Amino acid sequence: MTSPLSFLILIAISLLLFSKPSLTIFVSINCGSSKSFIDENNIKWSGDYDYIQNGVPQEVYFGSSPLSTLRFFPTRKKNCYSIKVPTGEKVLARASFYYGNYDNKFSPPIFDLQLDGNYWATVNTSNYYYVDYEAIYVTKGNFTSICVAQTKAKQFPFISSLEIRSLDPTMYSHVDSNHALILQWRYAFGGNETIRYPDDIFDRIWTPAVGILLSEVKSEESSFDITTAEDHPPQAALQNAIVSSSTLEYIQFINRLPTEENPVYINAYFSEVMESAFGKRSIQMNIDGKPFLSPIVPPLGSVKEVYITNITASANTTFILQASDSSTFPPILNALEIFTISDAFNAGTDSRDVEGLLELKSAFEVLVDWSGDPCLPYPYNWDWIECTSDAKPRVIALYLSGYELQGTLPDFSSMTALETIHLQNNTIEGPIPDFLGLFPNLKTLNLSYNRFNGSIPASLVNKNIEIDTTNNCLLGMKCQPLKQSSSKQTPPPPPQPNIIDSPPLPDFRSGDEPLGNGSLKNNKLNILFILAIQILLPMIFIKFI
Repeated sequence: MTSPLSFLILIAISLLLFSKPSLTIFVSINCGSSKSFIDENNIKWSGDYDYIQNGVPQEVYFGSSPLSTLRFFPTRKKNCYSIKVPTGEKVLARASFYYGNYDNKFSPPIFDLQLDGNYWATVNTSNYYYVDYEAIYVTKGNFTSICVAQTKAKQFPFISSLEIRSLDPTMYSHVDSNHALILQWRYAFGGNETIRYPDDIFDRIWTPAVGILLSEVKSEESSFDITTAEDHPPQAALQNAIVSSSTLEYIQFINRLPTEENPVYINAYFSEVMESAFGKRSIQMNIDGKPFLSPIVPPLGSVKEVYITNITASANTTFILQASDSSTFPPILNALEIFTISDAFNAGTDSRDVEGLLELKSAFEVLVDWSGDPCLPYPYNWDWIECTSDAKPRVIALYLSGYELQGTLPDFSSMTALETIHLQNNTIEGPIPDFLGLFPNLKTLNLSYNRFNGSIPASLVNKNIEIDTTNNCLLGMKCQPLKQSSSKQTPPPPPQPNIIDSPPLPDFRSGDEPLGNGSLKNNKLNILFILAIQILLPMIFIKFI
């Protein structure tokens, strides 16, 4: 008879073995739509009106998927979606873009994609495909922001869908948390169906892939113990594999990494598919002709994960799997993930300025929709502020003239680096706050054409500051009648260029095939064209020793 203690131990072991990680964040945003729906993968999509107000929603033809709507942004340097997350959460972010000729110009735009104030990717959209970009990173605050930024005149950024998923904190742990992993490709070999949620509880997308002159094999095992792999690959990604026909043949990845050297992070997953080969198949991985790690012996009924980090690679780097000297069976591969590693995340705008800007946003409704890092990445600051170019930038100017600000001025005295404050042509009322005279670097203060009352505070008297308080309700002034608000239109931009010069963009091939980190997807209107492309762009090929 089982004792109560033994029974409790059995329950605890069962919970450890069979419980699934709890996903804190699982957000799917259908950009440009106000509707919610559940897709064929049982994923709930919501409209984006709770996440952003700027931009213009637009419908395109793409069946019933979330890509049938988009939101484009004809104003502002950058536009951001902000999603509430726990601080220090490891997340997967995926942004998708389908142009669909929504503007009838047959001119898909190029623009930048940013995350939490850092450069993520240059989005090169297409007339024929949709592209998506995926990053894995650790959040720094209680919101994560995904932004699109205009880099070319008359090319307006847009976004079709945005997905944020929590990951187990132990996953993808062999890279510093101050860097992001930028997905290049993720393949499940030997199968013919895309794998994602619910088969992968983290909703990674595993694209089916085959090899030229390689055999596709299905495992003889019906279930797998995936707890042996720290990155929790889905069982469905291990049930099939590709294998060469003999030990004299090896498998080589066709490498589509960028031409310049980049730090990379690679996960390769191996699981034995044949009971007769168990313990007899041994695989040597070579990088640029040199053995990497010791030979790999795929386990039966579980998975061996091999991760590669702390190396740089480019399009010229060779990755080869071959039978080791002791192997009597040819090499095999079940699944593969390849990432590049981003530059170190920036420190973010100085917290004192963030605090002051939040006070302004709380006081004036018209500013609420400005989100993302106020100053970063440089030079994509909010349109109504000016920042220094320091690693941890400070806000040195507020340009809020004509923004239809109504109410009293909040306390933003924490913004101690301010040199210029333009608040003219609004409807701000109440006394002029004393803190305005306490900014140590302030040179210009324009409060004209508002409804400030009382007197000028002593803190502003006899200061070497250029002050304009004309047309207010101060003592000795004739208070002007309230102006009729024209509408809730977007306020005029500050005295800064609307389209800025950006760093040189990477070269792209002519035509419609995008380069970079985005993966190419099918458009139902171009099935034959896509099939031809798939044949011409094999993912893996075979060579003879």
